[in-house]
Amino acid sequence: MNQVILAGEISLQDLFKNNVKDKMTGKVNLKDLIYLIIRGGWPQSLGMTEEDALELTQSYINDVLNFDISNIDGVKRDINKMRMILRELSRNEGTIVSNNTIIHDVNEDDDVASKNTVLEYIDVLEKLHLIENQIAFSTNLRSSSRIGKSVKRHFTDPSLPCGILGLTTESLLNDVNFLGFLFEALCERDLRIYIESYNGNLYHFRDNTTGLEIDSIVEMPNGDYGAIEIKLGTDKIDEAAENLLKFNELVEKKPKFLCVVCGLNQAIIKRPDGVYVVPITALKP
Repeated sequence: MNQVILAGEISLQDLFKNNVKDKMTGKVNLKDLIYLIIRGGWPQSLGMTEEDALELTQSYINDVLNFDISNIDGVKRDINKMRMILRELSRNEGTIVSNNTIIHDVNEDDDVASKNTVLEYIDVLEKLHLIENQIAFSTNLRSSSRIGKSVKRHFTDPSLPCGILGLTTESLLNDVNFLGFLFEALCERDLRIYIESYNGNLYHFRDNTTGLEIDSIVEMPNGDYGAIEIKLGTDKIDEAAENLLKFNELVEKKPKFLCVVCGLNQAIIKRPDGVYVVPITALKP
């Protein structure tokens, strides 16, 4: 059974207060991170093996398809159609894909009735709390028209797309690109929980003019916010820090902190440029 140490050595509050000390946190194994993604955050799955956790998630999805999608409002819905939509949303986990793209991929004929059906089915998934999208952050730029307004699509837990697509450690090790999206989903699930414990909100950011994207913005109720980039491997930390510094130059109201949340780094550090680097396993509310 996988044993993953989640130390929780610094909090979001520490970052907002600039109260973070450099510290070694220990090595994190890639397979352990994949296990956390597949296992998910469900209370009943804690301590389960990967196989049992995957089976639990798939059982939950089947219950949703066989009962919940129709029982929620008494309307009979097509299970196969909903399964197709779930698979399409799973393949686009953590991306800013439009409704039109999903509609086109699910319905090759792309007729008006199909569009309405797909949109209605997605709405049902939102009401069932299977998906919880990350809306765009609005801040002071020279031109508000530059700010991207599309949502970033997420399931409420990264174990759900794993269960829908039947993903295992082996299959994810062979698709590192998709693994990166799922790791981002894992981090953003935790960031949402952490910031909401302060009655704050989680956003993402995109500048339509330059294409600059920031994975996560955590905003406190008083308007203070921090900008976070998420990277699975340490080889992308410099690039992530550069994006954060560009963002800092772009906005009029400056973030309280800039941080790279990483999967495989072994220390909490504050870089010379002021950007924090924090392992996801060391972060807490």
